[in-house]
Amino acid sequence: MYRYKITFAYDGSGFAGFQIQPHKRTIEQTLKIAVNKIAKNPTPPLHVIGSGRTDAGVHALNQVAHFDCPFELSNESMRKALNSLLPRDILVKKAEQVAPDFHARYDTHSKRYRYRVAQGEFVDPFKRFYTSHYKYPVDVAKMNQAAQDLIGEHDFTSFVASGSQAKSNVRRIDDASVVRDDVNDEIIFEFEGNGFLYNQVRIMVATLLEIGNGQRPVDDIPRILAAHDRQAARMTAPAAGLYLVSVNYDETNVKTVDDFNKTE
Repeated sequence: MYRYKITFAYDGSGFAGFQIQPHKRTIEQTLKIAVNKIAKNPTPPLHVIGSGRTDAGVHALNQVAHFDCPFELSNESMRKALNSLLPRDILVKKAEQVAPDFHARYDTHSKRYRYRVAQGEFVDPFKRFYTSHYKYPVDVAKMNQAAQDLIGEHDFTSFVASGSQAKSNVRRIDDASVVRDDVNDEIIFEFEGNGFLYNQVRIMVATLLEIGNGQRPVDDIPRILAAHDRQAARMTAPAAGLYLVSVNYDETNVKTVDDFNKTE
């Protein structure tokens, strides 16, 4: 078997999320069908392992997954073959043959997410699937100041939605920022960390918007974290504004197939 790592983008507005669900259109199932067609539909079927799950309506600029194929194709041939079979709302940007011990999920070092909030008076019909909407005035400087209190390793119990299957709510955030995009009349939130809990980014964004609007004090984040109580954060921002920007790996641990063959 030959293992391939793929980096791909998708418009999540037409999917019920990444993970396979009965009778629903999902990214994982769509990729699985394409991969198995390339592999001539083996029995048992091949599986596609993603770096993580995204919810219904969430988008990705550079999601990562891996799968095994019973025969070898060049990287470019694999990329083209997948794109010829996939719908127009998924694009494989890169395919790489990697060592057989590479794992898209377990080898992840960090992930970066972006959240876009449109600030127009009314919802722009051409943005409704790709941004959330918050028409109220906000202080971006205060939101950016408050976001710095999220940096570091914390128990994020107050920022995880019910239904999470995580064994621990402790995560590390390495970078957090809030800026205004004046050209597009949007507020852009970005977070990078070693992992994110169910709806964590969307809850953090909703909390920061309340701070920006004066509904919470600028120093409220430490109190919310210390509460270990979902009700302390309350709101969840909509899925449409969320993008998985990148999945990052420690390159010393991700061997290409050439690296692997040199050690054999």
